Amino acid sequence: MLTWALTFLVVAIIAAVLGFGVIAGTAASIAKILFFVFLVLFVITLFFGRRGSTAT
Repeated sequence: MLTWALTFLVVAIIAAVLGFGVIAGTAASIAKILFFVFLVLFVITLFFGRRGSTAT
């Protein structure tokens, strides 16, 4: 998921440099959304991933 966010970020930067404003804005929006989704999933995994089985 993080790689997709970085990919869209790179596409947004390249499109902005080349002057494609709409494409750059759209790609930046998608990258921002994917980054925040990744961040939320990462935090959830940190909290619930530490709950290993306590049965021995």
